[in-house]
Amino acid sequence: MYGKLCGIDEAGRGPLAGDLVVAGCILNSYIEGLDDSKKLTEKKRETLYELIVKDSAYHIVKFSAKDIDDFGVSICIKRALVEIMKNLTCNEYLFDGNSAFGVSGLKTMVKADGKVAEVSAASILAKVTHDRDILVQAKKYPEYQFQKHKGYGTALHVEMIKKYGYCEIHRKSYKLKELQPRLF
Repeated sequence: MYGKLCGIDEAGRGPLAGDLVVAGCILNSYIEGLDDSKKLTEKKRETLYELIVKDSAYHIVKFSAKDIDDFGVSICIKRALVEIMKNLTCNEYLFDGNSAFGVSGLKTMVKADGKVAEVSAASILAKVTHDRDILVQAKKYPEYQFQKHKGYGTALHVEMIKKYGYCEIHRKSYKLKELQPRLF
């Protein structure tokens, strides 16, 4: 059974800052405790991440905020899916969600990250990679407090953008109502 399916998921599609991370994973054997990364504690994700990288074939693709601004998130996801499928040979590829982004030979399933072990593993690889990267950026840009919101559009993050403007890792193509000039 294991080694027949490559699960694929992404992390960081919606944040205002940081990389989009897409991971593909082929498990070599059963790993206890896999689930949608959003349902796991940070500590549990970190533990499972180490188990996954030791006992799977995987490929992780990252796109920067500039890539997302230049090409759009959909094109970045499509490129990541193609790259993963070229780098991980498998019988079947399953992506979490309802869109294959025009990639042939790719199946999709809504909430697969909580239903299919390989997609759960990919979810964890993507989320841990995204969060580790954003914590590095938190040290480079301490005024934005990325360690608290991981780049997502929380009230705190929006306030920091209002106060300091955008930094290098912000997605400038993501328009915020709170930052748009009022016309009246």
